[in-house]
Amino acid sequence: MIVLDGQPALSAFRIERLNHALARDGGRCVLRSAHHVYLVEAEACRDPDLARLCEILEACPESPRQNTLLVVPRTGTISPWSSKATDILRGCGLPVRRVERACAFVVEPMPEAGSPAWLAIAAALHDPMTQSVLVERSGLQHLFEMGDALPLERIGLEQGAIAAITAANQRLGLALASDEIAYLADSYATLGRDPTDAELMMFAQANSEHCRHKVFNAEFNIDGEDQPLSLFAMIRNTHKQSPAHTLSAYKDNAAVVAGASAQRFFAEPDSGVYSARGEATPYAIKVETHNHPTAISPFAGAATGAGGEIRDEGATGRGGKPKAGLCGFSVSHLRIPGLPRAWEQERPLPPRFASAYEIMRDGPLGAAAFNNEFGRPCLGGYFRTFEQATDEAGLRRGYDKPIMIAGGLANLREAHVEKRMLAPGDKVIVLGGPAMLIGLGGGAASSVVAGSSSEALDFASVQRDNAEMQRRCQEVIDACWARGDANPLVSIHDVGAGGLSNAIPELLNDSSVGGRLELEAIPSDDPHLSPMQIWCNESQ
Repeated sequence: MIVLDGQPALSAFRIERLNHALARDGGRCVLRSAHHVYLVEAEACRDPDLARLCEILEACPESPRQNTLLVVPRTGTISPWSSKATDILRGCGLPVRRVERACAFVVEPMPEAGSPAWLAIAAALHDPMTQSVLVERSGLQHLFEMGDALPLERIGLEQGAIAAITAANQRLGLALASDEIAYLADSYATLGRDPTDAELMMFAQANSEHCRHKVFNAEFNIDGEDQPLSLFAMIRNTHKQSPAHTLSAYKDNAAVVAGASAQRFFAEPDSGVYSARGEATPYAIKVETHNHPTAISPFAGAATGAGGEIRDEGATGRGGKPKAGLCGFSVSHLRIPGLPRAWEQERPLPPRFASAYEIMRDGPLGAAAFNNEFGRPCLGGYFRTFEQATDEAGLRRGYDKPIMIAGGLANLREAHVEKRMLAPGDKVIVLGGPAMLIGLGGGAASSVVAGSSSEALDFASVQRDNAEMQRRCQEVIDACWARGDANPLVSIHDVGAGGLSNAIPELLNDSSVGGRLELEAIPSDDPHLSPMQIWCNESQ
């Protein structure tokens, strides 16, 4: 591994802000500086040109400093920065397998590693959902280590199906209800075989509240009287009563509304020359939430919320063009450090949840960063705080689990509003970044009571943002819809909650066909992944 020192990582303003936080926690330590450290793994038997590598990264050979605390990407993950930077270095002709970026914080005086004072400093300087702190510098050598591939696991039912599936439900964080566990037990009894972990994880994501809206679609009564419409049916009723100008609703990744004739500017498919052409331009509209990930890791959660909504627009019909976005946040009282308010009573949060202040400090930046890096402006949004005491002693209601809303608009071509039916022989293509252990079980994780899942499952459920890779995918979609009647896309679906295990079955089910899938053909950056993890991760 090649280790290089880079440029300063934080502005004077951010260092001052962190020092305020350290002083507020009662510590006597001062953050003096912070700089990037680049970790480069070369391809086997090939050493990159060190001078050229330093020039591109604006770095120099490492000179270890005293009193340094190293923050690295969380072990077992690959950061979005790494995905982009590795491709750039390879494009420059350097034989690099992977490059990662750490941050070295110089703190004086530095407490003993593992002491309460050291732990307080580490907590202030890193996000445990996406980063790790190294106690010793030698830990850098293990950052790129990958183990052997994990096997497909079978859940043995011989000692009792209900008990075995219940245990797997707890261990894997499937958020299955008792009736769903009974349904699975009966189904595998009929099949006469044991389930695999891939099948149970797939069922849990597809059947989660996040994906199937079981509460919204449930029958309910008020004061003992059955109601004629479910909550979702009430929402749909507006369109049912006033369907004018709606071309597609409640059946695709976004709704589509008839638009006026407009001049659209895009490249001719054969010549690549940009020109304007006037045509009817329907537009897609979409709003969705990304609450649980934003509560766990505000920047990454809000960023991937924006990214998921953008993908929904691009995957509408036979290909859309995202144009403008919005984001919004509902949180509990802010409790701004150093600015107490009489109505803001201190109280504990669910385990691993960020505070309202941290969410509003980092979440909007995450949403804006993804929009900007993708190349779509985020033009509007909202922000509100709410917390209210109830008549019950000690009970307060508020948005401890925040609402993070991402929305936007996209253009489509009129002939591409409706998806077509798949036919035998059509190709199923997975377009995007490689698989990695990111966002595993995110759909189910959002369906459990806040703070009730384990730390490991919360860590696994957080996704990672890579707007640059998503932009590449959008360029492919743009090249397809620009061909007009020759658009090769038959149908398209975004990869979100549940990963491929949700997206591909939905794509096939919409056309009432099956498919043959080769997991070994899925690009992966982690040879340690099991079949279940490749099939169900949400690395997008």
